[in-house]
Amino acid sequence: MRFAPFLVAAAMVLALPAQAKLPFVKQAKDLGFKEITSCKSCHVDAMPKKGASAANERGAFLTKMKVDKKAAEVDLAWLKDYKGK
Repeated sequence: MRFAPFLVAAAMVLALPAQAKLPFVKQAKDLGFKEITSCKSCHVDAMPKKGASAANERGAFLTKMKVDKKAAEVDLAWLKDYKGK
């Protein structure tokens, strides 16, 4: 039983990647953007930390749109205007 806390902690850590990407990936798929499959669809890192991850071309587009529109949050519906890869 000494390993029970370790096993619980390990299970929680392994579950984090699925939880972290789910909201944006699910929203993108609901909007019809099937090419969005993971965090790496917009970020360089597989598990980006908020505010500490570099954006790839698609992520840079969304960041620019957020600034241009003076929006508080990124709106994935803007991807309809994305002309990159």
